[in-house]
Amino acid sequence: MDEATRTAILVGATGLVGRELLTQLLSDPRFSVVTVLTRRTCGVTHPKLVEHLVDFDRPDAWRARVSGDVLFSALGTTIRAAGSREAQYRVDYTYQLEVARAARGNGASTYVLVSSAGASAKSAIFYSRMKGELERDTAALGFPRARFLHPGPLDGDRQEERTGERWALRVLRPLAPILPATARPIDAGIVARAGIAAAFDPTPGVVRYSARDLFRAGAPK
Repeated sequence: MDEATRTAILVGATGLVGRELLTQLLSDPRFSVVTVLTRRTCGVTHPKLVEHLVDFDRPDAWRARVSGDVLFSALGTTIRAAGSREAQYRVDYTYQLEVARAARGNGASTYVLVSSAGASAKSAIFYSRMKGELERDTAALGFPRARFLHPGPLDGDRQEERTGERWALRVLRPLAPILPATARPIDAGIVARAGIAAAFDPTPGVVRYSARDLFRAGAPK
């Protein structure tokens, strides 16, 4: 494959990391097409962008559109926004698993998931367990290359209001130089840059990127 004919697929393009991924993928000459599946328009116009407005509860209507070389999955919500744990699980786990299954079925060879530090299917913490279950079940789909990103607290300009998170970041930012990588706020642009770099890592199978790995791989060149 010519290095400039790759197609990226992106879900979660309106979120914090997703917006950064979209911006960086559109400017990356290694991708000629960026296909976005989204519940609402991302509000971007670009000659490389193909946007599909979809209802994730109806996979039969969009499954065929999940076609490309690399799937970047950054979809997510909060319990507060979703209204319940069950509703959050549907967005963070079910929708992302269905998209990953469709991408693999349509021939995608690389999968990049924005997961979370502490993700484990055996965790007693709901959020960490949900992320771990998603990693476990998408790894089982058989992508030749699967990349799971484990950032700590995400930093950046969110469109939605998250009061608790905003106050936590105010406390953590001044302490960043002395905090371990998993507790250190990480800018969404760094996570996105590291995710794209991970997509080009030729190592076969599953590779997990710790927060420390993300800081290193996503550092501005």
